[in-house]
Amino acid sequence: QVQLVESGGGLVQAGGSLRLSCAASGRTSSNTGMGWFRQAPGKEREFVAGLSWTGGSPRYADSVKGRFTISRDNAKNTVYLQMNSLKPEDTAIYFCAATRIMRVEFAYWGQGTQVTVSS
Repeated sequence: QVQLVESGGGLVQAGGSLRLSCAASGRTSSNTGMGWFRQAPGKEREFVAGLSWTGGSPRYADSVKGRFTISRDNAKNTVYLQMNSLKPEDTAIYFCAATRIMRVEFAYWGQGTQVTVSS
């Protein structure tokens, strides 16, 4: 099992920045894929950014490319989402997700952290 705890959400004005953190515990390793998803009111959960366990370039949703950066610190079992140039449409609950070791599908989810961007 893997436990994920997000932090760093809050209220910010448009154009501002936030950094989300996700601390993982349990059966994790550098061979675990990590990602961020978000869900806005009345909308389905959508992919935001991800890091494959195989390495390589991070993946991003088109809506956040050039503004968001995902990174991980394996020594701390933590993944980050740096969000710059925030827009009101980025308002959502942000969820951290993890795959099983050496798998692609996301199997574990955090409780989420609220991000609100005011115009």
